[in-house]
Amino acid sequence: MILDRFRIDDRVAVVTGAGRGLGAAIATGFAEAGADVVIAARTESDLRRVADEVKAAGRTAHVVVADLADPGAVAALADAAVERFGRLDIVVNNVGGALPRPLLDTSVDDLAEAFAFNVGTAHALVRAAVPKIHATAGTGSIVNITSTMGRLPGRAFAAYGTAKAALAHYTRTAALDLSPRVRVNAIAPGSVLTSALAVVAGNDEMRGQMERATPLRRLGDPADIAAAALYLASPAGSFLTGKVLEVDGGLIAPNLDIPLPDL
Repeated sequence: MILDRFRIDDRVAVVTGAGRGLGAAIATGFAEAGADVVIAARTESDLRRVADEVKAAGRTAHVVVADLADPGAVAALADAAVERFGRLDIVVNNVGGALPRPLLDTSVDDLAEAFAFNVGTAHALVRAAVPKIHATAGTGSIVNITSTMGRLPGRAFAAYGTAKAALAHYTRTAALDLSPRVRVNAIAPGSVLTSALAVVAGNDEMRGQMERATPLRRLGDPADIAAAALYLASPAGSFLTGKVLEVDGGLIAPNLDIPLPDL
């Protein structure tokens, strides 16, 4: 049956930034599809809530509390998966971010920090995970979470957008290097209702503006991204590698203009 291709029964996934938002939705979605998960973030209470959801889905979550801005801590997650579950099949690089800042207020250090956090951490986990991935050709899977701001130019997003664009291209180059044994793809989410958009969600005017500027006339739900991640990680996506899946409601331009003074 076609639905069987979306199952990842008895596989093991590492999901970074899994305490809430997209990472939490992906981890619980993978559990519902049959996987055990290593979940990592800084806040233990958040991770415990996600672990309870994984348990309710009939699977096991191994909780790792760590500062995921540290490449060494991220790389250690590969060993944690093998030690706890005896194997590793799937990696989701979900950690990242950078605050919006006007271009001329963005320092060289800001750019370097954004690149390190969004691309360097992903590379650290990929390097550690790939030798341990339990896979025949094409069944190991890496999913990187980039952003629509890595594709669309937006005011005040020089550091974040540039770093996410770099992660998208990293995805394409890594896919070539790791084929055919491990597939590498990415998701570029648009505006998704997570804690990062709490201000928008609570402001009817701002939310309405963003919804009207989105062709599908709504903001995303974390489950939209989790479904895309499952597609890419499962046998359903077995003929994809080096691709960036745009899950953004059809955006062709940013749907929120950050007001900045003219020069």
